Amino acid sequence: MAKQTIFGRISTLVRANINQIIDDAEDPQKMLDQLVRDYTNNIADAKTAIAQTIGNVRLLEQDHEEDKKAAVEWGQKAANASAAAADKYRAEGKASEADKFDNLAKIAIGKQIAAEQEVKDAEPNLASQNEAVEKLKTGLAGMEQKLEQLRAKRDNLVARSKTAEAQSRVNDALGNIDVLDPTSDLGRFEEKVRREEAKVLGQQELQSSSLDAQFESLEDVGKDAEVEARLAALKSGGSSTI
Repeated sequence: MAKQTIFGRISTLVRANINQIIDDAEDPQKMLDQLVRDYTNNIADAKTAIAQTIGNVRLLEQDHEEDKKAAVEWGQKAANASAAAADKYRAEGKASEADKFDNLAKIAIGKQIAAEQEVKDAEPNLASQNEAVEKLKTGLAGMEQKLEQLRAKRDNLVARSKTAEAQSRVNDALGNIDVLDPTSDLGRFEEKVRREEAKVLGQQELQSSSLDAQFESLEDVGKDAEVEARLAALKSGGSSTI
């Protein structure tokens, strides 16, 4: 499986999940938590795919080593058969037996050549596959790093969201209590208190006026008494002054 195929599919899933989560978001923290979970699951899927890819490459490497061993073994068998034909049977004058072992040596050499060709043919593919594996490992490490960044960003955004929400509530509360607004609840209550205070002042003033009137009536009574006394004095022939 190619690197682009694995990470391209995951990238598509991540973008689709992000768009869906943002469209459906009501609670920012829930949205970000879900995003972290989705990205974590995507990393798990990537690990599974990469592990399978690595496993396939390791199988190819095992086959490659087996081919190299086979080439060595067939080469050894060819050498043994050729040596047997030359050293034993030809020396003993057994030409038919010697030819038999020479034919076996040829067969072994043919298999050796085939194994060597398989080894040679597999090497470019193995090199390419191992390079792809290293890129996949690097890509996975990058995804895991992005996940840590996402988690940190999630924590930061949640904190900022809560701060903004709290500030909004404070602003709403401040807006509901405006000491300079006569139409606000506080303003209306202040006006009510002022009316009560004015009423008390009026009552006090009214009471004060009533007392003044009473004292004035007392003074009028005193004046009337003096007039009567002087009138009585005049009638008796006395002085009209005291």
